[in-house]
Amino acid sequence: MTLKHRTYAELTGTDASRMVEQVTAQLARVAERLAGVEACVAVMSGKGGVGKSLITAALASACAARGLAVGLLDADLVGPTAAQMSGVQATGLKVDENGLDPAISPAGVRIMSMELLLEEGAPLTFKEPASESFVWRGAQERGALREFLADVRWGDLDLLLVDLPPGTQRLIDLDELLPRLDGLVVVTIPAAASEVAVGRSMTLARQRGIRILGVVENMAGYACAECNETRPLFPGNAGEQLAHSHDTTLLGRIPFDPDAAGHANMGELNQLMSHTLAGAAIDAVAQEILEAIK
Repeated sequence: MTLKHRTYAELTGTDASRMVEQVTAQLARVAERLAGVEACVAVMSGKGGVGKSLITAALASACAARGLAVGLLDADLVGPTAAQMSGVQATGLKVDENGLDPAISPAGVRIMSMELLLEEGAPLTFKEPASESFVWRGAQERGALREFLADVRWGDLDLLLVDLPPGTQRLIDLDELLPRLDGLVVVTIPAAASEVAVGRSMTLARQRGIRILGVVENMAGYACAECNETRPLFPGNAGEQLAHSHDTTLLGRIPFDPDAAGHANMGELNQLMSHTLAGAAIDAVAQEILEAIK
């Protein structure tokens, strides 16, 4: 037996919850909030553990250092890290009846992350029957993302970067919520396992007509600060293979750099960008992205 699930648009009769009206109004607010955003670029991998969030935060800092007005939306609701890595303290956000202002990082990046709404060390939980959480969680996470877009006063931005969590569902949500998505940056590590997982995400993006700006290969060797060289770390060349098979650009190869990881953990992106080999490589990727969205 084939089951057909109806969408909001297919419902008949009186909608006591006024759900359709609420969602339509919220989507209109998303368009209004983002009216001053010149370009929106998502960063994803489809696989965890590839360093995507660090790269996204560093890219935002690199673009802001070029004098651009930059926003960073952390769409990883369960494992948010953008604020901490960007040097933003989990202090109170300014909220009123017209929405809320994003936090501002030391680099001048406007940031919204679930980190800023949770108590330190507290997990993200939603109010639903415990026995039915698997039914409601997807809808509630999508609703939270919609609220981040609709209720945050992003203002005029040259670029809004969106850090997507592992998997592909949040990309689908984002593509449906945004008035437009100007491009997608894909992060992988050299290993073959990453190539397979990330490749699936790129295929989905192509199927949805999302423009892939290029691939970033992270942990592409071990950065030796003492000898100023990059030595092999993982076998494979997934970045180059993915760029070739999906007819896109290899934006750059970022070495694994312990100093960079240390700076990110301390929220010192300025030190990461100016004093590490990884920072120099990320800065070059930032320039490639800005050129691609001109």
